[in-house]
Amino acid sequence: MNLRELQNDWINAFSQPMMIAGPCSAESEFQMLETARRIKETNANVPIFRAGIWKPRTKPNGFEGVGVIGLNWLKKVKEEYGFKTATEVANAHHVFAALEADVDILWIGARSTVNPFTVQEIAMALRGTDKIVLVKNPVNPDLALWIGALERLLGQGIKNLGVIHRGFSTYQKTKYRNNPNWQIALDFKSQFPNIPMLIDPSHICGNRTGLADITQEALNVGYQGAIIETHANPDEAWSDASQQITPEVLAELIANLKVRSTDLAGFEGDMGRHRTLISDIDFQLIELLSQRMKISEKIGKLKKENDIAIFQPERWKVITEYATQKAVETGMSKEFIEKVFKAIHEESIEVQNSIMIDR
Repeated sequence: MNLRELQNDWINAFSQPMMIAGPCSAESEFQMLETARRIKETNANVPIFRAGIWKPRTKPNGFEGVGVIGLNWLKKVKEEYGFKTATEVANAHHVFAALEADVDILWIGARSTVNPFTVQEIAMALRGTDKIVLVKNPVNPDLALWIGALERLLGQGIKNLGVIHRGFSTYQKTKYRNNPNWQIALDFKSQFPNIPMLIDPSHICGNRTGLADITQEALNVGYQGAIIETHANPDEAWSDASQQITPEVLAELIANLKVRSTDLAGFEGDMGRHRTLISDIDFQLIELLSQRMKISEKIGKLKKENDIAIFQPERWKVITEYATQKAVETGMSKEFIEKVFKAIHEESIEVQNSIMIDR
C-alpha cells in the first residue's frame, strides 16, 4: 500500500471543519480543566482538546513543558468534558507515554519532521497503532521531507494519517511568524487529496490578529479543519502567549467560518470558460518569459565580452521600484509582485552565469 491508496476514513467521524483547540502548553491541572470547561460551555464545535506536554524550544533554559504529569491532566479533560485529546510527540519516550495515557491523536512537530532519523524512531515506536497521527510540515519548505515522514509512518503500518500546515521558517521578516507558502501545501494536497489536511493558523500568524483570515483561506481551498491554540488566560501563558486566544474568541471565530462546497454541479460551464481564459493567459506568460530569457542571454554575452559583473545593484533597484509602482497601480499585492520579479531575476542571473562559465 502507498500513500495514495489510503482511505483515511477516520476524518468522517468528525463534523467538518474538524477543530482542535487547547493551550500551547499544559501548565497546571487548573489551567487545563478551566480552558476545557470554557470551550465546552461555548458550545463551539470543538471535539478535540490539545495541549503541549513536551515543548521543543529554540534556546536552552526556556520552558520545555511539564512532562508526563501533564498527560494525567489530559486524561481528566477527557473524563470530565468528553473531549478527544491530542499532543505532540518528538521521540519514542513521548510516544510510549502518550499511548499509555490513551491520548487519541498524536502529531509530529515541524522540528521533528525535518529529521528522518527522528521520524523513523517515532514511527517504529508507533508501529501498528490505530491512533490518528498527524504530521506538521517541516520547518523548511521541503515537500519531499513532508511526504517522506508519512511514508515512514505508513511503512510501520500506521494508516490513520493526516497533515498539518503550520507554515515555513524564513530569514525574511514578513507579517507572518511562519510564511504560509500555500503552494507547497497545495502541491501536497494535489498529490494526496485523500490525506486530510488541517491548518495551524496560530503558528503561521504568531499573533491573534490574522487567525480567522488564515483559517478561512484554508477552508476556501479545501482543508478539512484547524488546530488553534486556546488558553483560559492567554496573556499569562507560559509559551507563545501572543498567538493564543480565549475559548470565547475561539467560539466566535468558528461561528464565522464558512465551509466551501467542492461540488461544481451547475457551474461547470462558467468555470470551464474562466479556466480556458486562464490557460490562454498562462501560455502567453510562458511565451513572454521565454522571450525575456533570450534577451538575458544576449545581455550575458555582452557582459562576458566586456568583463562586466552579472549582478548590477542599481539596475535591480530600478526594477524593484518599478515593480512596486506597478503593483500599486494594478491593485495587486506588493509581496506577490516582488516574489515574481525576484524569481525572474534569479533565473536571469542563472542564464547569464551559464554563459559566463560556458556551461
